[in-house]
Amino acid sequence: MTSTVVFVHGALVRDGAWWWQPTADLLLERTGAASVTVALPSCGEVPGTPDADLTADAAALRAVLDAHRDVVLVGHSYGGTVIAEAGTHPAVRHVVLVSSYTPPVGVTQGSIMGAEPDPVTIRVEDGRIALDGYDVDSFGARFLQDGDAATQREAFARTTTQAAAAFGTPTTRTGWADVPSTAVVCTEDRITTPGLQREHAARASDVVELPTGHHPFVTRPDLVVDVLAPLVA
Repeated sequence: MTSTVVFVHGALVRDGAWWWQPTADLLLERTGAASVTVALPSCGEVPGTPDADLTADAAALRAVLDAHRDVVLVGHSYGGTVIAEAGTHPAVRHVVLVSSYTPPVGVTQGSIMGAEPDPVTIRVEDGRIALDGYDVDSFGARFLQDGDAATQREAFARTTTQAAAAFGTPTTRTGWADVPSTAVVCTEDRITTPGLQREHAARASDVVELPTGHHPFVTRPDLVVDVLAPLVA
């Protein structure tokens, strides 16, 4: 029986299923593995949770995991921090981190992003963080430079604000640490530098490098499925 894949998207975006769909569809076609995407409260994907933080996102992930028995858990960017905070779960047998993080206990998402030499420009208003100064073209050039114009437009339309508390909550667990893990380093990434990715990837059980930008599950689902397919069998 194949595993279920649970996807956790990154910061400042909504509609997680859209981001993962190209990879989810190809993975289902090639392996028969079903998948589900976690809705993150801090990104406004759960009504009535305007002040949600990392703890709330981790609880949302655990609730999804509680409904499954055999899971390959895949996180992108901030999604890796959510996986860390969710802690060890008996359903998870492998963790995959795509351009993501393996934060030790006590680390915040804000401090991780602050380590970047050219961090994404953001603004904070009314307790929420938003991208600042980007339009479709500048967003596409930095976040999805290896995607076509239509994909860049669709992606930009799915950017959103996120509760600032999600960036300031220190982790209390290391959910990536107690199961086998694969870190996917995106070597052409213009958001999370390859150097920072490799620093976090060094804590994983295995490392794979892909010649892609920040969102390979959108732009090169074939490469991501090459990583996932052997894990779900």
